[in-house]
Amino acid sequence: MTTLTLAAPAPAAAPRQVRWLLRLHRPALYVWTGLVVALAAALLWLRGPLTDAAAAAWRQYDACQVSWGATPGSSPCLYDQQAILLYKDVYQYTTFAVLALPLLVAAWAGSALTGREMETGTARLAWTQGVSPVRWLAAKLALPAALVTAGTAVLVLLHHLMWSAGEGRIDTAKTWYDLPTFYAGGPIAVALALAGLLAGALSGLLLRRSLAGLVVAATAVAGLWTAVQLALPHLWPAVSRVGDLGGVPSYSGITVDEGLVTATGARVSNPYCGPDSDCLARYDDAVGFYAEYHPASHYWPLQLTATAALLAVAALPAVAAFRLLHRRTTAPALGKETSV
Repeated sequence: MTTLTLAAPAPAAAPRQVRWLLRLHRPALYVWTGLVVALAAALLWLRGPLTDAAAAAWRQYDACQVSWGATPGSSPCLYDQQAILLYKDVYQYTTFAVLALPLLVAAWAGSALTGREMETGTARLAWTQGVSPVRWLAAKLALPAALVTAGTAVLVLLHHLMWSAGEGRIDTAKTWYDLPTFYAGGPIAVALALAGLLAGALSGLLLRRSLAGLVVAATAVAGLWTAVQLALPHLWPAVSRVGDLGGVPSYSGITVDEGLVTATGARVSNPYCGPDSDCLARYDDAVGFYAEYHPASHYWPLQLTATAALLAVAALPAVAAFRLLHRRTTAPALGKETSV
């Protein structure tokens, strides 16, 4: 095994490294800034002119439906359908663009932030220029983390404000519990982007290949995203409603569980029985249906609990990256190789 021993860092090494980091990743900085500015402009457009135009079109449509129903045979409704469709399309594109940010950040971090420098050997060169591996990695993570957190937080806030502007005004507006809307409008997306950055940095250090780091980091964030969606309904106590055998009680929110209630009070989860279904015959002691769900009042508890859990998980690749770098390098003297 080969271990690299390094010179002690000079006092001015950190500011020099930050300037060098900005120069090295200037294209990525420009792309990130442009992406944030473009999405912010689109979300502001949605929140203002597009929401107002779509809301006016729905008022026209609703008023026309009332008058048309009151006067059979009158002329068909005339309303600005294009405004409604444009709002719907831009809403969908911007929502999925915000949700894609954690994957983009992870892919960049795994390929360009650490993977490429390990692959080309420029990291080792930096370590011999008065910058310790710990300082090198800390600077590599701190500045991008600040930019990623700030940019994603701005977009998430604008998305939430944009959605709120259309609530109750647009008939086809997404509900708060629509999953893409829920994740794009809260701090969960910010925590996922930060987790993507740290996972990418670790994969680049571990694999020492830019392409492999990109693939592994993006895959890890996709897996983390899936885990969040599966775990989210169970991160906060759900509300329960019980009804008779006429069907599952009506509710509005994120579904946790549905099923049958027996005479003993036991619950049979998801038996796939409707009120007129033959399968009810298999449950002679069934007395009703139940539903467990999260109402609107659980929005922030779910968002904050999931964000805290994600930040705790995100700390793991950060710790692992520093431990991995410490195992591979030492920090005293001048840049020379010693065999262990």
